[in-house]
Amino acid sequence: MRLLWLGVWVYSYVRFGVYLRPYEMMTKLDLMIDDTDEILDPQDWSFPVPIKYGPGRLAEVGSQCLLLDIQNPLIVTDRGSYKLPFIEQLQGYLTNSGIRAGLFYNVSPNPKDTEIDAGRTMFLSGGHDAIIAIGGGSAMDGGKSICLIANNDIDLWAFEYRKPAPEIKPNQAFPKLITIPTTAGTGAETESTAMVTEVAKGMKFCIWHPDLKPSLALLDPELLLNLPAHLTAWTGADAMTHAIEAYLVPGFNPLCDGLALEGLALVSKWLKTSVTESQNIKARGAMLVGSCLAGIAFLKGLGLVHAISHMVGAEYDTQHGLTNAVVLPVVLRFNLPGQEFKVQRMAQAMGLEDTSTQSFIRHIERVLDDINIPNSLSSMDIPLDSAQRLAEKAILDSAADTNPRSASVPEIRTLIEEAILKGR
Repeated sequence: MRLLWLGVWVYSYVRFGVYLRPYEMMTKLDLMIDDTDEILDPQDWSFPVPIKYGPGRLAEVGSQCLLLDIQNPLIVTDRGSYKLPFIEQLQGYLTNSGIRAGLFYNVSPNPKDTEIDAGRTMFLSGGHDAIIAIGGGSAMDGGKSICLIANNDIDLWAFEYRKPAPEIKPNQAFPKLITIPTTAGTGAETESTAMVTEVAKGMKFCIWHPDLKPSLALLDPELLLNLPAHLTAWTGADAMTHAIEAYLVPGFNPLCDGLALEGLALVSKWLKTSVTESQNIKARGAMLVGSCLAGIAFLKGLGLVHAISHMVGAEYDTQHGLTNAVVLPVVLRFNLPGQEFKVQRMAQAMGLEDTSTQSFIRHIERVLDDINIPNSLSSMDIPLDSAQRLAEKAILDSAADTNPRSASVPEIRTLIEEAILKGR
């Protein structure tokens, strides 16, 4: 028993930075274990893909392709990235390994279905056998979306998340996929979903297939050095939002919950440093790992922040992480009442002494202030008269399904109006 108490004391000191007397330990432990009615419900859990992390590991991409029997990949990136040095570096490493590759860079910040069709055409015309998605979240989503339709004649929207997954025949297997993030935010490098705008409807939809798994996620923090401060802030806020929203999703999933809390701990510690010190490789590495963990965590689902942000981005082509950051405090004020247990856990992960709901929200707002996130969607030219239309679309988003609190269209409209006028 003494050894048990000692172990708890050591964990408590290392994790939370406080000394605890035995009766205090019991209080702390009670906060760490949710007395949920779902603890005996049958669950199906899975974790994603091989991950290779560390500075300079982009140099291994050629050898990894050979191990995966990839001979002619199509590199997929976004329009803002294709002239950046890491594209030339990637091409060079592939060439040195005797691997030829094509390049498709016609991907918008909010990928469109028309662009995915164009990517498929290039994939087929070039006789490619794999996709290497490199860049931010849009590049990841673009690469995964092209994979979904590259080897079959199935319509892209048949893969919409709420629909039954299409049957993929053996001769239609998805191409191998390597993901290489160059921002620390989306966490899209490990999972099967992608967000794409259906141009005809002006709406974003989540598409996926359970068999679409990256063969490798390669995380190299050197690729994030010199990322502009504003992009570092926007993508970092996206990672923080993923961790918070994923953790708040109802249901018993200790694997995702643990990753959400650890991702939140890393992001909260290193976000400001990564914004202010562009050459700090430790901060870049910590943010990259934190983003990846938060991305895995949202296998559990997301919430209204994303449901709203998706539709704002679809209509007004706003940067996703920035939109999330502006909307986050508004949705937290709506979602957190009644979530005191989870707020305590998140506050502890962030090293906060005051674990009350109001203190937690104020801290999130200060973090956003510190990294110069604007406090309203109106500063991003989102008009007030769009709120009703955006709310009607947001309630149809798959992320709304897993929000911890149900919301009607009028309630979502009120949230959007608040975010437009003054989010914090």
